[in-house]
Amino acid sequence: MNAIAIGLVFVILPLWLVLHYRTRLRQSKVLTADNERSLGDLSEVADRLEMRLTNLERLLDAAVPDWRKRS
Repeated sequence: MNAIAIGLVFVILPLWLVLHYRTRLRQSKVLTADNERSLGDLSEVADRLEMRLTNLERLLDAAVPDWRKRS
């Protein structure tokens, strides 16, 4: 009975833990369809924000030429 308990604790349990968490790690690396869609949406928002910032800087350069030096 003690040999079974020792084998379970020192062989089976660590093996099960390693296999379990290795599987979890592989699953977490894969992007789901929802994650890909969200990533695409965030990328579009970032592109629009970058365009807005560029336009704002262009307008400020025209209206207040030395605005960058004030900070």
